[in-house]
Amino acid sequence: MQHIIPASRNMKEFEKFLESPFKIGAFLEIHISQLKSAAALAEQHGKSMIYHMDLIHGIKNDEYGTEYICQEYKPYGLISTKISVIQRAKKKGIKAIQRMFLIDSHALEKSLQLIEKTKPDFIELLPGAMPWIIEEIKSKVNIPIMAGGFIRTRQEAENALNSGAVAITTSNLELWKLYSNPEQ
Repeated sequence: MQHIIPASRNMKEFEKFLESPFKIGAFLEIHISQLKSAAALAEQHGKSMIYHMDLIHGIKNDEYGTEYICQEYKPYGLISTKISVIQRAKKKGIKAIQRMFLIDSHALEKSLQLIEKTKPDFIELLPGAMPWIIEEIKSKVNIPIMAGGFIRTRQEAENALNSGAVAITTSNLELWKLYSNPEQ
């Protein structure tokens, strides 16, 4: 897997992703009315997309909305904090990425319990600029970890990767440029 997953927050960033050498990208916030054209553009450019199901405006982030997105747009993966989305994505053969927000020890404990139930294909850990937490989670679960949030420099990205993250999800265009060789 490529070490950087470019995360687009708008169509302008998405266009930059389409021009990049990266094969996998994420769309963080998008309106359902833009999804058809975005999916078609990604396909035309040979890109695989991950959509943040909780941030697709105009559709509910439940098992029915997930089923619709999986059938109509066939994404590479879906990110969500919701159990029903993760479970439905897995049933549909789409990579299920459980997003974990770690604000304190209690959130870590609850998130690990949730991960045990859902058994996602990947965990997206936020904030990702905490290498010691990446190591701790990696030691407790056998699920690949993506790190995102507050990773602003190459050194912070390398720290996360060296701590066990398989990839960094980032909207930071400078990091996209630094890792423009997707195999880096």
